[in-house]
Amino acid sequence: MRAFKSRVTQPVLDFLAFLHRENLLRLMGVIVVLVLVGAIGLTTFEENRPFPDALWWAIVTVTTVGFGDISPVSLGGRLIGAVLMVFGIGVLGMFTATIAGVFVEKRLRKERGMGSYDLEGHIILCEWNDRTKEILKDLRADARAAKAPIVLVADIDAKPVVDEHLFFVRGELTEEHLKRAGIEKAATVVVVGDRSLDYGARDAKAVLSVLTIESLNPDVYSIVELASEENVRHCERAHADEIIVGAEFSSRVISTATLDHGISTVLRELLSAQVGHDLITVPVPEGFGGRCFFDVFCDLKRKHGMVTLAILRHGTQAVETNPESETVVDRDDRLVVVSARDRA
Repeated sequence: MRAFKSRVTQPVLDFLAFLHRENLLRLMGVIVVLVLVGAIGLTTFEENRPFPDALWWAIVTVTTVGFGDISPVSLGGRLIGAVLMVFGIGVLGMFTATIAGVFVEKRLRKERGMGSYDLEGHIILCEWNDRTKEILKDLRADARAAKAPIVLVADIDAKPVVDEHLFFVRGELTEEHLKRAGIEKAATVVVVGDRSLDYGARDAKAVLSVLTIESLNPDVYSIVELASEENVRHCERAHADEIIVGAEFSSRVISTATLDHGISTVLRELLSAQVGHDLITVPVPEGFGGRCFFDVFCDLKRKHGMVTLAILRHGTQAVETNPESETVVDRDDRLVVVSARDRA
């Protein structure tokens, strides 16, 4: 019962605190006084006027609505009306301007990364550069993340792109700023290397960021970009879930393309949600669990148009690429497939 009362009364207390902080209580008090004085003044000068009617007239006059259903006929009543009109416009204008200013300031604070967000199951992008911009563009091109809430944490002046579902927190990757981004309830965090630093310092910052992230939310899926393969083991000790070494990946693509021409074009299409088919993971369809890989491969291609490349074993980091035909697929596993975007 006490918890229920707290949930009911807390929003009321917060609203009252907001009114007091913005000096709206004082303005509301002045408006109430004007209305009451106007209503009492009208009934004083026009004795046959009921107080409820006078109160209605005072409210209509202060708000400058002017229905005209009630109007003073005495000189004193008209003077009261003139005072209400002059002061009502000023006070009511200050009231509405204050409220508008509060909302504008709140919007500007969010655009400048000064807000906090209570989200759940969202994605957090760390750092902003050409790589992050491309990641965001790819995510929005994928139907699964086209409208997903994404929080950008970066030390830049303002929100860098127009995106209704992108939220911005300005600052370095500290505990405070990650909490403002809702790290405790986030589903995935992507740490992109800071391009303003050299390779060593960039990776060191990335590892420290992962340590902070994992300490705040051990359940979040953390993906980190490194510049050097030498620092992979440090990231693994920080419990990063997925580590991508940019230079190593690019080198392997180039060396493979040197011997097998066209490989880079295929990989670009598969890894980008903006063109062609996508490389995605899907759960094992109902009824496919316990069957051999070859049967699963054939049925997925026949019924869903998907090409299965690998099995991600449930509960482990094990990946079986191009498994043997008789390999059994468990129902809790995930499959890495090539799929058209409209079938993902």
